[in-house]
Parts: sequence; structure tokens; C-alpha cells
Amino acid sequence: MITGKNYIGEKLTATGTKTYKTFNPKENKETEWTFHEATADEIDTAVSLASEAFQEYKNFSGAKKASFLNAIADEIEALGDELIHAYMAESGLPEGRARGERGRTMGQLRAFATLLEEGSWVEATIDTAQPDREPLPKPDIRKMLFPIGPVVVFGASNFPLAFSTAGGDTASALAAGCPVIVKSHPMHAATGELVASAIIKAAQKTNMPNGVFSNVNSSGIEVGQQLVKHPKVKAVGFTGSIKGGTALYKLANERTEPIPVYAEMGSINPVVILPSALEEKGSFWAKQYAGSITVGAGQFCTNPGLLLAVKSNALDSFIAELGNEIAQIEPTAMLHPNICKAYQNGIETAAAQSNTNVVASFDNEASPNFGKQKVLTVTGSEFLKNPVLHQEVFGPYSIVVQCENDSELQQILEALEGQLTGTVLGNSDELVSKSVIIEALKERVGRLILNSVPTGVEVCPSMHHGGPFPATTNGKYTSVGVSAITRWVRPVAYQNWPLELLPEALKNDNPLQIMRLVDSEYSKKSI
Repeated sequence: MITGKNYIGEKLTATGTKTYKTFNPKENKETEWTFHEATADEIDTAVSLASEAFQEYKNFSGAKKASFLNAIADEIEALGDELIHAYMAESGLPEGRARGERGRTMGQLRAFATLLEEGSWVEATIDTAQPDREPLPKPDIRKMLFPIGPVVVFGASNFPLAFSTAGGDTASALAAGCPVIVKSHPMHAATGELVASAIIKAAQKTNMPNGVFSNVNSSGIEVGQQLVKHPKVKAVGFTGSIKGGTALYKLANERTEPIPVYAEMGSINPVVILPSALEEKGSFWAKQYAGSITVGAGQFCTNPGLLLAVKSNALDSFIAELGNEIAQIEPTAMLHPNICKAYQNGIETAAAQSNTNVVASFDNEASPNFGKQKVLTVTGSEFLKNPVLHQEVFGPYSIVVQCENDSELQQILEALEGQLTGTVLGNSDELVSKSVIIEALKERVGRLILNSVPTGVEVCPSMHHGGPFPATTNGKYTSVGVSAITRWVRPVAYQNWPLELLPEALKNDNPLQIMRLVDSEYSKKSI
């Protein structure tokens, strides 16, 4: 049942008078639910509960935290079709996408549970003492990772489940041992409340402390600002716009005690199309990229917004075929009227730039809030001198840049801002001969893709979903995969500490049977 209230720990509250509704973009009308925005007192209570819960939760075993995460996955599944219907009503996305994203969300939770059960993620490192070392004795030093404290997570607009209430940021923070306060995204507050109810049920069933999780509603920026500025909050996870992410990053660094903001913000995901790809499979790639540009109304952080190639007859043919494929695809609903309006403004701005030409667009009538796709083309020289064309347009849009030669292509790559992904289309021989271009691309991205499309992010330990600024605020870290847990921890070293007082991960007999680095050798053996 959707109440429209805030989860302040285990308690549903609605003490404020400010309310708002969510919107069904496909039906172009408000949903039936009314939501109460969290007050300053509710926010303070949520953070205080989280801080209190941290004192207990941080010491829970990996097995106990794993049972909590698995229970969350079970409770999300138990929500059944009510969750699917709320998701579809608030996002305009189809049922298949809803069920797939629910599966991904549960899979992420279970992956972190498995990580906790194995235990080696704490990076236990031991250097035993050498009392007879000359000229000075070597002390016994042991180090491992510990949780940092309450984390605020901002739900994402484009992934109502996988990057929101129980998404990767929340799952990884809870796995690390950090209580979480979610600032629910206003576009899918009902979806968020249902998932929050599942987390609370799971917390109660597995005897987690009250305050290990809270979910607060907000239609504006004030609640988020209060959360980031709260002195008991120790880190922030965010998925959204460059404007929003950089604002939070600045706010966090202006605190008396600055805290990290791990924001995944925006990317145009350049695609370098080498001659062999155009000559050998040009038609194939035109069809593949028409689909990639328009899938999900282009509302993916990995949407291919920039296609780069050197001028040739084969490129001319590719552009013509891409345009033909694009024009035939029926538009789909975008997430919200405001997102659709921003998209329309973005493509109008891009198309108004000098010396750009339209490759193709969907020019027929479409339902309200449906994003009509558009692809432009421009020369390499014009792209280089016009920063407006480098900006992300969130939606089914891309621009094909026709370069004079490899040198100009390399210049463009070196002029780009940081990106989440970079893709290369071509055969093995060209990968060797174009190594300078590929190296230039690598310097700008967090993930290099070969002969595929960038849309879609595999959830696995090897995935890196991050990139140089402004793709993220810190390109060292990923928001996808189990490595995401490292954002919410810090190392602590124990020097000459009594063995009986050490954490289990650092004790001589290795009771957890985890992999450790002992005197520069990895081992599960006792010391």
C-alpha cells in the first residue's frame, strides 16, 4: 500500500504540509498518489537514527549483513505486480523493462551478499613484526577496510529501481556497513516507497537496528541540500545531471568537515568508427546504432551521443543508412514532461549551431511526452571549435562528426571532457595501426568497448561504470559491480595491537578464512 509518507527509520511519518504528485508521462496525467515532503525535523531524526544505528551495524558480521541484503531481494520480489504497475505508471517505461530492472536490482543485492559471505573484500593486509631488524626493529602493522558512517543516496530519474531506493548505491553502502538515507526521486516516489517498505520489512526480519534505512520524499532541492549539509552524514551517492551532481559536490566540500560525493553525472560516449567497420559491416552498424540511440527513448547514461569517423564514401553510405533506420523507429515516452521539454530544447540548440545538418529525424506526429529522435552531422573542424556540440543531450539524439583525417580525429578525442564509455568499431589489424587514436580515447573514458554498442552495463566484478570528470566526480570508483563497495569504506591500520583485540579479519588464525596479504604474499593460511 502506498501512503505518500516518509520512512523515518521504521516509522511512517508525514508531519509537513507540502505535498506533490507523481506523473504518468505515457498517459499524460498525474498519478493518484499524493506525497508528503520531509520536514527539517524528519530529516534530522532520520540522520540521527542512522548515526545511532551505525554504532551497532558497523560491527555486524558479513554473514549477518548478507542475510539482510538477501532478505531485501526477497521482499522486493514479494511486492509482485504492485511494484511493476507503480514503476510503469510513474516512468512510462514498458513492463519488460520494469521486470528486467527489478531482476537486476535483486541480482545486485544478492551479488553483494555473496561478496560479504566470502569476506575477502575487506583487503586485510598484515606485515608481521621483525624485532631483530637493524638498524631499527619493524613493528607489527595490520590494515583493513571499515565503513565510514551514514550515507545519503539520491534516486535516479532514469532507473527507478536499479539506481534508486535499493539500487547499486544503497546495496553497496549497506554491504559496507553504512546505514542509508535515500532521497527518493520525485518522479517515482510511489515506486520508491514500495521498495522502501521492502527494505524495512527485511530489516525487521533480520533484526537490523532501527535507522539502518530511511526514505524521505522531496519535490525540490531543499531536502537534498539539508541532507548533504548534515554533520552526521559521511558520504553521498548520486546519479543524475552534471548540474545537480556538481552542486552537491560543491556543497559537500563547503562543509566544516568535507565529505565525498560519488556522482555519476553525464556522458556522450564517443564511438570511433574505423574504415574497416564501414567497409565490411556499414549497414549492420547503421541498424545497430539506430537502435542504440533510440532504445529507452535515449534515456541512458551510456547513450551513444557522438559518432566519429574519417570522411569516405563508405561513411557517406553509413550516414544515409543510419538516417533511414532512425526515421523508421516509432518514438516512445520519455520519463517526464520536464525531461521531454529539456530534450526538445537540447536538440533545437544543437540543430541551430552553424554548419550542422540533419541526418534524420522523426517528423510525424507523436503523443505528448514522446521523444522524437534526431541525428545531426557536422565536420570535424566545426565540432572542434564549438563546445555547444560537445554537450550531452539526454534523449534519442546523436551527432556524426566527419573528420578530415586521423589527426583531426585524435584532436577531437583529446578535446573531449571525461566520459563513461568509449567504443571502437573495426578489425584487429586496425586496432594495431590506430593505436594512437585508441590511446587518446582511453585517456577520456572509464570503459573501452570493441565492436558493440555502449548501451547496457553488465553487472559483474570486472565492470567499471565511472570515468574522468564530469562523467563522475571521481573516476577511480564505479557505481556498478561489487567494487562499488569501496566508496563507503576507509582503511585503518593497527600497529603493535594485542592479537586478542584485533578484528577477526586480522587475527593470526584467520577465523574468517579470507584471502589476506601477509608479508607481501596472498594467502588464506594462519600465521
